[in-house]
Amino acid sequence: MENTTTLGLTSTVAAQKLIQVGPNTVITKKPFRPLLALLSKLNSPLLWIIIFASFVSLFVGERTNAIILLFMVALSVTLDYVNTSRSEKAVQSLVAKVLTTVTVLRDGQEREIPLANVVPDDVVALSAGNIIPADGWILDEKDLFVNQSTLTGESLPVTKITAPPERGALSTDNEAAVFFGTSVVSGNAHMLVVETGHRTSFGKIAEHLTAAEPPSDFERGIRRFSVFLMRVTIIMVVLVFVLNALAHRGWLESFIFAVAIAVGLTPELLPVILTVSLSRGAVRMSRQKVIVKHLPAIQNIGRMNILCTDKTGTLTENKISVVKYVDASGATNESVLRAAFITSAFHTGVNNPLDDAIRNYRSFELAGATKIDEIPFDFERRRESIIYEEAGQRMLVSKGAPEAIITICSDYENGTTKTSVTAAFRQTLVAQFTQLSSEGYRVLAVCSRPITPAELPYEPDDEHNLTFLGFVALLDPPKAGVSDTLKELEQLGIEVKILTGDSLVLSEKICRDLALPIRGVITGDDLKKLHTDQWPSVVAATTIFARIDPEQKEQIITHLQAGDNVVGFLGDGINDAPALKAADVGVSVNNAVDVAKETADIILLQQDLGVLKAGVLEGRRTFHNTMKYIKMGLSSNFGNMFSMTVASAFLPFLPMLPTQILLNNFLYDTSQLMLSSDRVDNDDVQRPTAWNLHYVRKFMLVFGPVSSIFDFITFGVLLWAFKLPAASFQTGWFIESIATQIFVIYVIRTKRIPFIQSRPSALLLINTLLVVTVAWVIPYLPFGDAFKFGHLSGVMVASIAGIVVTYLLLVEVIKHWFDRRWQESSGETVVAARA
Repeated sequence: MENTTTLGLTSTVAAQKLIQVGPNTVITKKPFRPLLALLSKLNSPLLWIIIFASFVSLFVGERTNAIILLFMVALSVTLDYVNTSRSEKAVQSLVAKVLTTVTVLRDGQEREIPLANVVPDDVVALSAGNIIPADGWILDEKDLFVNQSTLTGESLPVTKITAPPERGALSTDNEAAVFFGTSVVSGNAHMLVVETGHRTSFGKIAEHLTAAEPPSDFERGIRRFSVFLMRVTIIMVVLVFVLNALAHRGWLESFIFAVAIAVGLTPELLPVILTVSLSRGAVRMSRQKVIVKHLPAIQNIGRMNILCTDKTGTLTENKISVVKYVDASGATNESVLRAAFITSAFHTGVNNPLDDAIRNYRSFELAGATKIDEIPFDFERRRESIIYEEAGQRMLVSKGAPEAIITICSDYENGTTKTSVTAAFRQTLVAQFTQLSSEGYRVLAVCSRPITPAELPYEPDDEHNLTFLGFVALLDPPKAGVSDTLKELEQLGIEVKILTGDSLVLSEKICRDLALPIRGVITGDDLKKLHTDQWPSVVAATTIFARIDPEQKEQIITHLQAGDNVVGFLGDGINDAPALKAADVGVSVNNAVDVAKETADIILLQQDLGVLKAGVLEGRRTFHNTMKYIKMGLSSNFGNMFSMTVASAFLPFLPMLPTQILLNNFLYDTSQLMLSSDRVDNDDVQRPTAWNLHYVRKFMLVFGPVSSIFDFITFGVLLWAFKLPAASFQTGWFIESIATQIFVIYVIRTKRIPFIQSRPSALLLINTLLVVTVAWVIPYLPFGDAFKFGHLSGVMVASIAGIVVTYLLLVEVIKHWFDRRWQESSGETVVAARA
């Protein structure tokens, strides 16, 4: 202890150290600049395309279309910006959790100083209720219990002892070490400060919260798709411009037509479809007691294939309960439970969950019993005793750690008689206790003896020659129904991994009781011994990670993500914040600490995996409805734009005017506004979903040409069969194009037979029919002249309708062939493979 004495540091030395190491604050970061953060959200290929399309619309006089596109950009950027600001709030909440003043020894006297002024080698006075202001060692203590749940997740307070000469490492498993942000439950002590500020365990967690949040699987998929679409759009625009320029059309006319094609290819409604779908999903999830803070998390939870969670409160009740009470022979014995109840009922020391569990399990009538005295618990004896009188008999009954109780017993109850405890039988009791512990129980032993009245107080020396009564086994029991939920999650393609600060033995027992398949187990200490190259295979093959620290939780998640997994994490403590941030979807509960709730994407109003399962299904429905829009754009929409590109090189006039293309695009987008309300087949939500760019390309290359073939058939019918002039030709292709683009949704929205095996939602059906009707009527209305539409006879319209129906029937046939071939080649469902 440099410059440290039993009187603490001098003010001069403390001031020097403060200059050297800096203030004891958990985080040092650059100020948050809202404008820069907002502008950075524009760095998205999809947004670039939409912004370009908006300027093109403005250039050709479509102001309304331009305003709508820019509004979509603003909405997308705002949502992303709000997500970033959440990290700022999380950090502020984290800092607010610590106290502002600390009692230290300076110049031989106790002084109250600001938390920020605590330095290494300070001696800090601790008492019940204090938050520990740094990481360090216990110098002296009396009955010190510390709640470390914020760092370890363990619900019970832990014992702290004076640090021995060989202290070892500062870790939560070290009984002499204490940590910043944990709290003193009872007792008092002096601690030696070792680490302050961002070097503490708490500070390292806070620093993680300021780091940029890694892109989720959903965001990575959107970006890959956007880059792909931008490349296709650029190629098409250049091709259209060159072909029309070679056809000796004016440069300006060629340019306007090319940019109209670009607008037609742009999925400008995708941000709106996403926002509306996610918002509807969030409302539906709220009815299931799931609150969505970050809308894209709905997509992420649908694609989740691994869920990492603590066991306490999720798999278990988070409430210690008595499970067994057995005598020396292992038989259930009521007298064991009653003796334990007496010690807990008359206990007046520090309240703890074990006494609460015994009192709450069963109440015994003690009206005839009178408490005489109490010998409190201490960490050397590791037991407590109650002296009471009942029916004229004064008794001493002790309860505590089995190894501490067995040593003070001279006999044990054997039916109605008492038998001496031999060395061999003492080993039998130890074996019985060891067996109960190996099964995951927290075990207490109970003993008693008659005691003669004596002058108070009774002392620990009176704890001798007692009669061993038996063991009380306690456990945080599994939640009712969790076993069924775990099976349902497995059937949904989600693997559950347990990340806990509790012991491996206890964690294994809980998982066995719940019938959770255990592929492998490992402890935090064993993880530390792994080489970096071993991590990926180990985390993939392990189900239970016990006694792990916050940094290891985050490492486990990032290594799982590197293996092409979409990872969810369910946590509720400060120690869970880094993992919540790193996961594709961070899930917390309503009674979690504020930092966990601020960092999480989704909040469960009920700590129940069944509630989370409902969120998973909703996420998958939302994903599939979004994919329907993308698949539409890649089939008939892309096919029509490609057809127009080719036709423009051979026709003596433009196949469709730029204003007609923009009207077509507007009506097409309007027809899809109700996609978020569409039904999703049960088969589609049974497996995790994910963006698959390879699938997107294949789909476009198969269904795009099919659409183009029917476009060319339409061209032939209109040009050669009916010999239509430019205006009528453009009108005919306009109504064919809009019908094929919109009605194809009935086919590609399901892998089943449309309307017979799978019906669209009423809202989608009404909306699509209404839009197509409007599109087919516009050419005959007075304002249709503004778009330069021509006249079509009834025969022409009937012919186009026949082409549309034939197209839809062929797409249905090809869809089944494509789905079958894709599943055979990939071994996965149509949208479940990973990019």
